[in-house]
Amino acid sequence: MAVLKVIEVLANSEKSWEDATRNAVKKASTSVNNIKSVYINEQSVTVKNGDVDKYRVNVKITFEID
Repeated sequence: MAVLKVIEVLANSEKSWEDATRNAVKKASTSVNNIKSVYINEQSVTVKNGDVDKYRVNVKITFEID
């Protein structure tokens, strides 16, 4: 029987929400093993001088506990 744990991670990118999600997974994988899935909980952007500055995501990362 597998035991799974979920953590919540916030990440951003200057390119896109997809890139922000990749950044979240890449950073989390430096300290978390066995990542199985990512659920995008929320998306937002910051605005600077009337234009989109950064894309932000709030993700839930599920991983299997050894």
